[in-house]
Amino acid sequence: MSEAAVKSQESAAKALHSAIEEAAGILEVDYPRDRVQRILDLYGGDLAQAVVAFRVSTGAGRAGELDCRFTVPKDTDPYDLAVGSGLLERTDHPVSRLLADIHGTCPVEGYGIDFGVVGGFKKIWIVLPRAELQEVAKLAGIPSMPPSLGASLDFIKRHGLGDTVGLLGIDYRHRTVNIYFGEPPEGGIAPEALQAMLGEIGQAEPSEQMLRLGREIFGVYVTLSWDNPQIERISFAVATTDPASLPVELDERIDLFVRHVRAADPTTKFVYAVASQPDGEYYKLQSYYRWGSGVPEIMQLSEGALQDPV
Repeated sequence: MSEAAVKSQESAAKALHSAIEEAAGILEVDYPRDRVQRILDLYGGDLAQAVVAFRVSTGAGRAGELDCRFTVPKDTDPYDLAVGSGLLERTDHPVSRLLADIHGTCPVEGYGIDFGVVGGFKKIWIVLPRAELQEVAKLAGIPSMPPSLGASLDFIKRHGLGDTVGLLGIDYRHRTVNIYFGEPPEGGIAPEALQAMLGEIGQAEPSEQMLRLGREIFGVYVTLSWDNPQIERISFAVATTDPASLPVELDERIDLFVRHVRAADPTTKFVYAVASQPDGEYYKLQSYYRWGSGVPEIMQLSEGALQDPV
């Protein structure tokens, strides 16, 4: 790497570190500087070119956290790096084998990592090529995949959630997997259909706010675990350049974060999501610290999903 490239990477890492610290201060989140620096040092070799996003969530156990996620080079093995550095422990649990099994079964476009400022290293993201989205049934056949995916194939088909997958997330701390469908229902989900869907798998009754968002969604994803025989959570995502324009009342913490982000960059893109689970719903907002030409591919965004050109 040339001296100029090294300086560029160092500058990108320093700028991101400062941005994380500033956002954590605004949200009154504890900031263990050394823990954040350790993750940036380990994975930040391509930060100058990476897509970078921040996320905040509502609800008990989530309000005191700020998440950061960014893409890493395709030739990186993010799991081996995490284990080798002590961020994760290799175990006999299927979650330790899943990334390798996915890589051995499907073409992979790239990876991302996800960490909490407080909670530390959390997830690895697997991005599948937009031109080669993988059949849900094929992924369900991966030996280390949670059996609940295979058990939910009929549910997924009947409710039109999608036949293919474009993105997966493996949460090593909670031992769960996120499956992002590549072809979400066209035109969103009608309130009665959303209620029936959630009721079938024992989720909480959706709020009016959630029902309104169902009409606007661009993406659907489910959360699975090895300990639950059915889908654990369903999340619905909306892409926007102005969260205040959504047909919802923003949580105070999310509104604070939006104001902070937009003050720094009024053109920032956001993804607002609602997650349903048996004991109620919670909300998540993701902002893009650095957008890139590959983001619409990663997010499976259709043309025109965001008003601003990307």
